[in-house]
Amino acid sequence: MLKKIVHLFFVIMGGTVGYLYIPDIVNLLDITNANWVSSPYAGTIIGAIIFFLISYWLGDYIVGFLKWVEEALIKLPVGDLFFGSLGLMVGLVIAFLINIPLTDINIELVSQVLPLFITILLGYFGFQVGFRRRDEFVNLLNINKKEREKRKPSDTEYTQTIQPKAKILDTSVIIDGRVADICQTSFLEGTIVIPQFVLGELQHIADSSDVLKRNRGRRGLDVLNRIQKELPVKVEIYEGDFEDIHEVDSKLIKLAKVIDGIVVTNDFNLNKVCDLQGVPVLNINDLANAVKPVVLPGEELVVQVIKDGKEHNQGIAYLDDGTMIVVEEGRDYIGKTIEVLITSVLQTSAGRMIFAKPKLLEKAL
Repeated sequence: MLKKIVHLFFVIMGGTVGYLYIPDIVNLLDITNANWVSSPYAGTIIGAIIFFLISYWLGDYIVGFLKWVEEALIKLPVGDLFFGSLGLMVGLVIAFLINIPLTDINIELVSQVLPLFITILLGYFGFQVGFRRRDEFVNLLNINKKEREKRKPSDTEYTQTIQPKAKILDTSVIIDGRVADICQTSFLEGTIVIPQFVLGELQHIADSSDVLKRNRGRRGLDVLNRIQKELPVKVEIYEGDFEDIHEVDSKLIKLAKVIDGIVVTNDFNLNKVCDLQGVPVLNINDLANAVKPVVLPGEELVVQVIKDGKEHNQGIAYLDDGTMIVVEEGRDYIGKTIEVLITSVLQTSAGRMIFAKPKLLEKAL
């Protein structure tokens, strides 16, 4: 059907060109034996036939290009397409206003060619601005809406609660899985936002040829499925993307700024970058460390020394929650359960490390 439309367009365009220009060409060439050709109607027929033949040569290329444009437009999110079209209309209106005084100039290049160039250029710029800055426009509209709502007097003004900010999940925290349990306990308030580019990264990991990566990716998809279907939280999929930014972590930070959200992660480096750029961040590891049992220097614990440490004569033990205990002079107690005395505690965002020494050794001293 599309190919027939292309052929019809070429026939109509050829007939129009033939009607307007073929008689002039015949008169210019002074062909006296072909007076019938100088008729506009004969020119219409000749032009239509010529362009119809040309359409068979160019038709497949034009149809392929149109289908490519159609597929690209279908894949675009509705919001991107709407704001891109809105920007295109604004650009064309501005171009029309600029071209009004140019048409009065008697120079052919300025009055005919320049307006066409300005129209194409401003239309393109308008579409790009509307398409690429969609999120900023949406955020601006939301801010204006919130300001108008604040100005409205309300009897329930003092009883209204502030809406919590959206929580944006990154890939690492989804694969980790503990965020689902946190959502189940209602410690994460507000909407859970899962960006489309994070889903794409998860799918890429799940399709990896490496068994470990594939299992991690599938675990992340299972966690998302549980959050969306089983837990009492509101989940939204953010369809937009930032094409000028390639790294997923940078896209997360940009998205948090655009929608005024909070990044949820357990990536130590992403945590630091968010802090540097002033983006709110919730680190699952920080939460896990905060709820671990508190141990202080001087307290006594009963632990089982499992293996030797990195330094000379050290032993390694673990608490039930996975906290590592470095036992000085504990290598001789590997495989044994002993009492230890806490000497110091090191707390970081990457975890908690406890240093201790055998109580028997303390008594000997």
